[in-house]
Amino acid sequence: MTTRPPAAPAPQTDVKSVTPMGWMHTAKFLTTAAQLHHLPAYELPEIAFVGRSNAGKSTCINTLTQQKQLAFASKKPGRTQHINLFSLGKQGITDAVLADLPGYGYAAVAKMDKARWQQVMANYLVSRPNLLGIVMMCDPRHGLTELDDALLEIIRPRVEEGLKFLIVLTKADKLTRSEQAKALSIAKLQAGGGEVKLFSALKKQGVDEVAQLLWDWTHTTPKASAVQDTASASLEDEPPALDE
Repeated sequence: MTTRPPAAPAPQTDVKSVTPMGWMHTAKFLTTAAQLHHLPAYELPEIAFVGRSNAGKSTCINTLTQQKQLAFASKKPGRTQHINLFSLGKQGITDAVLADLPGYGYAAVAKMDKARWQQVMANYLVSRPNLLGIVMMCDPRHGLTELDDALLEIIRPRVEEGLKFLIVLTKADKLTRSEQAKALSIAKLQAGGGEVKLFSALKKQGVDEVAQLLWDWTHTTPKASAVQDTASASLEDEPPALDE
């Protein structure tokens, strides 16, 4: 199922009349893609959500957008193998896009399928020209894993060039305050210049803060195409896969 790519953005929305949470609530399904060449081409800033299976990525997206079923949470983690795009924008004007990437690292997925999708994700992260920022989900009870570290290495060159980066520590309600503080401190050291936020869909902790940050990324920075046009990788330049 696909739709037409959104038109180029109209003059910028009056930020005084829009709240970040209200803006997030406008999220609508745009299209799904099994391969990178199926993705629509446009200059709208794109924010990718990534993370290991079971890290709470779908729940985070649904909580931020205040929509229960926007991002599909499969009962079989790792089975979703498409990049799903969601448009954002008030008054019918699309001004940003969220990209929900497949969860990675789930052992039950066939090795061949896993390798293929890890490569597709890696290609997307290094070559999508209008990618403005990346939001990585992490369950703080387990911390960043080897696969998370591998993903950080893949995106590091783009982060150094100006790509926005945020680690969201999901399920924060399952930690004590002292455990939250410790997890936050450790993640900040691992973020490589990116930001870190505690997040709980159950307690609504960090929801407003993350929404505000994503709003700031897309409305107070240069166009993604201008910021990211220095990315040297292309679809032909095979980056390392997220090997397990």
